[in-house]
Amino acid sequence: MIKSQDIKKGVCIRMDGKLYFCIDFLHVKPGKGNTIMRTTLKDVVSGRVLEKRFNIGESLEDVRVERRPYQYLYQEGEDFLFMNQETFDQVPIARDLITGVEYMKEGDVVTVVSDASTETILYAEMPIKVVLKIDYTEPGLRGDTATNTLKDATLETGAKIRVPLFIETGELVEVDTRDGSYQNRVKA
Repeated sequence: MIKSQDIKKGVCIRMDGKLYFCIDFLHVKPGKGNTIMRTTLKDVVSGRVLEKRFNIGESLEDVRVERRPYQYLYQEGEDFLFMNQETFDQVPIARDLITGVEYMKEGDVVTVVSDASTETILYAEMPIKVVLKIDYTEPGLRGDTATNTLKDATLETGAKIRVPLFIETGELVEVDTRDGSYQNRVKA
């Protein structure tokens, strides 16, 4: 159990049978009345964000979470098989629990967040930026660097993104896994 004033970013609490991560908090001391904690919580399962107020001193059930590196091995049906980097145990994780799954390739290391008390996997997240090879894109024209015009490109994972006109097939690009946006070209 933790007190409401101990809530910080990244703390996981159990409320109404659901798990929530704190993504923002603020101590509020109104002119009169008691001090409150205004928090922004994100549901671990659905991803829904909600605003919640707690009185100072209110007891909350905290959940101890562990973050461990897992290496992606291969896909088996709808599940993706990962290997724990410390114990070498292999664990299947469902597609909907992995953020940025369309940019994941074999051998990538992801962070798996699990409930330490029950060993239940809450979710897996890709690194924010990954380097991938362009499998196919329309040929670009030399000197097309002055405009912000974008064209479609297919990555080695099969995902489709928008890239600038000067990007060619076979080049390496950095991609943001949160929204699939092109970041920059990477020299090999």
